[in-house]
Amino acid sequence: MKYMLIMRADDEAFATMVNADFDEVMATVGRYNDEMIRAGVLVAAEGLDSAADGVVVDYSTEPPLVTDGPYGETKELFGGFYILNVASKEEAVEWAKRSPMTGAGFKTEIRRITSIDEFPQDNEWIRKERAWREATGQL
Repeated sequence: MKYMLIMRADDEAFATMVNADFDEVMATVGRYNDEMIRAGVLVAAEGLDSAADGVVVDYSTEPPLVTDGPYGETKELFGGFYILNVASKEEAVEWAKRSPMTGAGFKTEIRRITSIDEFPQDNEWIRKERAWREATGQL
């Protein structure tokens, strides 16, 4: 089963990261990543650029409203993610508990990634997506 570990932090937690020694942070995160690689569970991991450089497309209006960041009322920002291939939610939780990005204001949300096999296989769009995934080596 695949699980996404969504790395979140509030403004104060992000501020502590800005002031942290870059080489130390990279070494700490690198050791965590290496541990998951050696365990054979890491599928993907990416950090995200600053929210100040992002945009939000809000579909509440027609046409959709596009707003540049930063976002005034944001309590927590999604700062990066890991995708793990593990046997259970409990195993994903255990990996998340080992994250080096800890302290006040840091959180990890864990969500299972659904498989294409869970959708009705007689649906035209599911068949097209399956064919694309097979053609690109994703299945």
